[in-house]
Amino acid sequence: MKTVSEKISFGDSLTLESGKVLSGFELMTETYGKLNSDKTNAVLVCHAFSGNHHAAGISDGETKSGWWDEIIGDGKTIDTTKFFVVSLNNIGGCHGSSGPTTIAAESGQPYGANFPEVSVSDWVEAQKLLADHLGINCWEMVAGGSLGGMQALQWAISYPEKIKKAAIIAASSKISTQNIALNEVAREIIKKDEHFHNGDYLSKGELPKNGLKAARMLGHITYLSESNMSKRFGRKLQDPENKMDADVNYEVENYLQYKGEQFSKTFDANSYILMTKAMDSFDPAKDFDNDLVKCLQNIQAKLLIASFDSDWLFPKEYGLDIQMSAIKAGINSAYIELDGDYGHDSFLFYSDQYAAALKNFLNSNG
Repeated sequence: MKTVSEKISFGDSLTLESGKVLSGFELMTETYGKLNSDKTNAVLVCHAFSGNHHAAGISDGETKSGWWDEIIGDGKTIDTTKFFVVSLNNIGGCHGSSGPTTIAAESGQPYGANFPEVSVSDWVEAQKLLADHLGINCWEMVAGGSLGGMQALQWAISYPEKIKKAAIIAASSKISTQNIALNEVAREIIKKDEHFHNGDYLSKGELPKNGLKAARMLGHITYLSESNMSKRFGRKLQDPENKMDADVNYEVENYLQYKGEQFSKTFDANSYILMTKAMDSFDPAKDFDNDLVKCLQNIQAKLLIASFDSDWLFPKEYGLDIQMSAIKAGINSAYIELDGDYGHDSFLFYSDQYAAALKNFLNSNG
């Protein structure tokens, strides 16, 4: 699989949904496979909240496979011998694209908390500029899970003539009050860290590591299913020789401590806040009298809407709501509920059923 990592600079200003303006920005990208001569085999994969541009393989500077490596690659579900796959780190992120860790030209210091709020629509606008840069006039498919699925839906709404298929996986047209509440608790945990300094921790040479770790531990629980956690950990006690913390008693505690610790080493706290707020604010129907049917009526793309039976964070009702609205809007769409062993995170992992649905959708006509 041919893999190319590139940071691309855009000199034009980008007016965000908030009204703030980015006077130029950078996107960290990774591509897989080869773009054909007429540039009609391009697939855009959009990352979820904590993802980035590294979607597949093990590229230079990386130590582990990309977040969708079980799905993308030569001979895999999204076959890179046939399709040119584009992945990127969205603006506001912390893995190479313009975001809170970027040095602001005006101050010579990291943007920190001063980086403007971003939205799913802003990400799609930046991705459209990326498509123009690559000479791609129309995506064969835009796909993603969770917050990535929201971007796929927004693409179909914003640029109906520039996308043939949208795979909206473990996603929704707006998140629930409960999800917003969980995100707010996570943000509050981060802000209460003594090293947060109102978001200006980088300029002080500090990191709100404990707050970020605890927020991730909370979030990670919501990504898993109860049955999977019970099957994997039960109430098994942790081996004293491998404890992450002296106060840990159970394996599940140790697992969450490990996940939180690893995340806190690689992610930025301000990006965490920005990304969760973008998720909270996503509601494309708000521009169409809060009528999702009216919102979807101009879509030309074929839609695949997929949910997982073990996902309680983004349950099947979210996907069914999009599907029923698409049917009423006369959109070519299909809905499938898949078996998933990993709760909300099931969209990241291969299964025969999941792979067949996505592969057949991608390779279908029209």
